[in-house]
Amino acid sequence: MTTADTAPAQPAALAQPAAPARATRRRPPPGVLAATAWLALVALAALLLPLLPGFDPLHGDFAHPSAAPGPGHWLGTDASGRDVLQRTVAGARASFAVAALTIAVGLLGGGALGVAAGWFRGPLDKAIGFATDLLMSVPTLILVMIVVALRGPSLPVIGALIGLFTVPHFTRVVRAVVLSLTERGFVLAARMIGTAPLRILRREIVPHVAPIALTFAFTATTVAIVAEGSLSFLGFGLRPPEPSWGGIIAEGRTTLGSAPWISLAPAAVLCATVLALNYLGEHLRSPSPASAPKGASK
Repeated sequence: MTTADTAPAQPAALAQPAAPARATRRRPPPGVLAATAWLALVALAALLLPLLPGFDPLHGDFAHPSAAPGPGHWLGTDASGRDVLQRTVAGARASFAVAALTIAVGLLGGGALGVAAGWFRGPLDKAIGFATDLLMSVPTLILVMIVVALRGPSLPVIGALIGLFTVPHFTRVVRAVVLSLTERGFVLAARMIGTAPLRILRREIVPHVAPIALTFAFTATTVAIVAEGSLSFLGFGLRPPEPSWGGIIAEGRTTLGSAPWISLAPAAVLCATVLALNYLGEHLRSPSPASAPKGASK
C-alpha cells in the first residue's frame, strides 16, 4: 500500500487550483449609451458635414421656399429656401463653440479661485466669497445683452461673458472640495513632513478636484447652450443670416402654422442635446453601486 492510497481524499474544490477571478465590468446603462451616441452624432455632424462639397447653410433654394421635409431637403427649407438641416448643423458649431469657451473661462477662473479660497482661507477666502456673491447677484442675460449691444455680437464675446458668470459656481464647487481635502489624512501627513504647499496642491489637491470640476462642467455646458440659444432668439446672438439654434427658432416662429419644421427641427436638436448632457452629468455625479461600502456581515 502506497502513501497515495492511505492519504485522505481532498475535496474537489481544494484539489483543483482556483480559477483566476475575472474583473467584472459593469455595462453602462442604456440611457448613458444613448446620450453618448447622440452627443457624438451631433459633434461629428458639426465637424464633418461642413467639409462636404455643397454644404452652404446660407445658400437659398428660391425654387422651394418653405418646402416640407423630403428628399433633397431632409428637414425642409425656410422662407428663403435655405436648407434647415444644414443650418441646424451650422448652429451646432456655434453652440459648441460658445460652450467650449464658457467651460474654459469658468473652469480655469473658478477652479483657481476655488483652490485659493479653500486652501488659504482667512481674508482671501472672504474676499473671493464676497466677489462671487456679488457676481451671482447680477442678472446674467441682461448684462450680457447690454455688453453685446455695445461691443457687437460675436462668439468670443458671448462665450467669454457666459463663462464669466459660471465662475462663481465653479468657485463654490471647487472650494467645498478643497476644504474637505485639507482635513484628510494624506494632506495632513504631507504638511507634517514639510512638503511645500505648491507641491501638495499639485500632487494631492488638484488630482482630486479635477474629476468633480469636470463633472460640474456638464451642467455649465447646458447653461451655455441654453443661454446662447436664448440670446440668439432675443436678437442678441449672431447676426442673421449666420445660423444659430436660437436664431433659427426665432426665424421660424412667424410660420409655425404653415411651416413648423423651421423652428421644430433646431428646437428638437437643442432639447435633445441639453437632455443628453444633463443625463450624463447626473450619471457621473451619482455614486456607482460598485463603489458603495459593503457591510461587514451579511
